[in-house]
Amino acid sequence: MEKARIMDEKAIGRAITRISHEIIERNKGIEDLVIVGIKTKGIPLANRIASKIESIENSRVMCDSIDITSYRDDITHDVIKGLVDEKFDLDVHNKTVVLVDDVLYTGRTIRAALDYIIDNGRPKLVQLAVLVDRGHRELPIRADYVGKNVPTSKNEKVLVKFIEIDDEDSVTICE
Repeated sequence: MEKARIMDEKAIGRAITRISHEIIERNKGIEDLVIVGIKTKGIPLANRIASKIESIENSRVMCDSIDITSYRDDITHDVIKGLVDEKFDLDVHNKTVVLVDDVLYTGRTIRAALDYIIDNGRPKLVQLAVLVDRGHRELPIRADYVGKNVPTSKNEKVLVKFIEIDDEDSVTICE
């Protein structure tokens, strides 16, 4: 049940524009920058950020996605054995990697993504961009770029919808 709509299409667009500018500013451009979306909802967000950066800088930024399912700590090893471990094609060695996900909650997804990235190379720097930071961290992980901080209870859910997957752009808090 939807409790509150906290971002609409325009708010999401403004957050992506701000995050994109912040990434460019903090990294003094886009040289050696790689954007990596975490499956599922981090992928359209990463693609939008990469596209926005390209429109600002008039230069393409490398963008890819990762599936961290086999790196999760909440899946049994029997299940992991049956999963295909896909390697991604981007060279992250000595690059600045911006991991992108829709919601930052406990930090466990990001920990798994960091393990995945490190298994595929040695980046110079890893940064994190999220559309929503809802708190309740279980690990010492924080986002470098945040679209919106949304205090929530542990009983609530933050539902992000992207037009590429859900036919609409919105962020809602649900019970």
